[in-house]
Amino acid sequence: MSSTPDPQIHLCRTIEDTLALGTRIGEVCPSGTVISLRGPLGAGKTVIAKGIALALGITEAIVSPTFTLVQEYEGRFPMHHMDLYRIDSIEEFSGIGGEELLYSDGITLIEWSEKINRILPPHTIYITIGILEDQTRSISLEGLRI
Repeated sequence: MSSTPDPQIHLCRTIEDTLALGTRIGEVCPSGTVISLRGPLGAGKTVIAKGIALALGITEAIVSPTFTLVQEYEGRFPMHHMDLYRIDSIEEFSGIGGEELLYSDGITLIEWSEKINRILPPHTIYITIGILEDQTRSISLEGLRI
């Protein structure tokens, strides 16, 4: 699943904390990185994506691509942001050209990647966001140390 044996846990109490964590992630990820973003609606997956975009020098507004499925941004290198919430199968994912983005240049972020888990590359970084009782985000990183 990942090259890191144990997940690294980060607690983010504010949106700014989550954005800063995303920025740190973006600073260390090379071109060709695939990131699985997992967590419930409203957990902060798009905030992490915004932080990664900041690290890549992307100035365009980052929005969740729930209806467009894929948004592409240009920065230090490309960022492909996918939201698979409305995808029902791997075949449907392939039909939108998703598999090509798993092996592209730049960083590929995939929200709701659980739907295509069996075709994710072995080098995928897994970011799982949980919401604690006090609304703090517990963010688990697998496959990456920062």
